[in-house]
Amino acid sequence: MYVTHLNGDAIMFATVLDHFATPPCAKLLGLDIIDAKPNDGWVRIRFEARPEFCNASGNVQGGILAAMLDDTMGPAVLITTHAETLPTTIDMHVSYLAPAVPGPLIGEAMVVQLGKTVGFVEARLADERGLIVARATASVRLVPLAKAMARHVEGAVAA
Repeated sequence: MYVTHLNGDAIMFATVLDHFATPPCAKLLGLDIIDAKPNDGWVRIRFEARPEFCNASGNVQGGILAAMLDDTMGPAVLITTHAETLPTTIDMHVSYLAPAVPGPLIGEAMVVQLGKTVGFVEARLADERGLIVARATASVRLVPLAKAMARHVEGAVAA
């Protein structure tokens, strides 16, 4: 269950992601889903850019921003498909538009198109003022969730 604020009022809403544990990498990035519109293929996610994520110039390192964008687009697909498919990024293009500093960053992703095995997603990442710091487009392989989970279990047993 997630909470979002609309005109100052708290609204509770649920997504299919309530049934999944947050992956460790998403926890590291401070992922928090703050709004979603499954029928529109759209999600808004808050991240926390920590000082440890900065490069020598004091800005958030580009690879961290790319990970945040990736972790915005994946949930958009999961929510849109009602967790029937797991997206695996096969290609991602990132454009860095402005330096990002430590603090909250807001990601928004939109599913552009879903086929039988491949989907197309786009995202943007903005600072607290609304300045877009990076944007991305991605192609994702759509794997049926049951098949993906079976592979995960097989891999855990083999290890």
